[in-house]
Amino acid sequence: MPVKILVGAADKDRPMLSDAVQDYLKAIFKLSRAPEAAGMVTTSHIAARLRVSAASATNMIKKLAEMRLLDHHPYQGVELTPAGEKIALEIVRHHRLLELYLREALGYEWDQVDAEADRLEHVISEDFEDRIDKALGHPTVGAHGEPIPTKDGEIADHHYQRLSELSAGQRGRIRQVSDRDPELLRYLDRSGLVLGTEVRVRDRAPFQGPILLDVGRSGERHIGLDVAAAIYVDVLR
Repeated sequence: MPVKILVGAADKDRPMLSDAVQDYLKAIFKLSRAPEAAGMVTTSHIAARLRVSAASATNMIKKLAEMRLLDHHPYQGVELTPAGEKIALEIVRHHRLLELYLREALGYEWDQVDAEADRLEHVISEDFEDRIDKALGHPTVGAHGEPIPTKDGEIADHHYQRLSELSAGQRGRIRQVSDRDPELLRYLDRSGLVLGTEVRVRDRAPFQGPILLDVGRSGERHIGLDVAAAIYVDVLR
């Protein structure tokens, strides 16, 4: 039985939301939590995240506004309404539980789980979600370190710092990584830059140059600022 995500109140006569609507709500929610978003998400950001044209994104934004799932502020951006955020959190919960289950129980690599979870998140039943949650021991963080929303629609705020922001001599423990690019995840895996690893910034080259790291037991690694910006750490004192 597919997931029945309803608009507004739990009215059995309301139609299911399409996969596309769910994908937009999830993308807007995730973009809104980025440090640079400040709650507002632009049409161009949405189009880039979903790899669609600006015109397609604009049409869907109008549709979601008519469904009262988001508020559109001309020349500023969009933000989800409480109803839209509730649906987005449910989809995100499905996605992140699936990612972790694929990783922990089925042996998928962490660069493979995002695409697989994208295909499955729209069709799992609530019972299946509960069984995954129980089998994993009711986890609170996903395969890439991101918070998993609770069944009640609450989500923790993790105040991690980008590795790119650390100064020479500072240490941190990797808690989360960006899941946007499978090739980046494969590179991080090869470099030992995985969740739980302690790193220390030994040196920073000037003019946006690379960062030299001590990486756990893996030795020294030079990484670019773009890679360091995709890694989030707890700063160690």
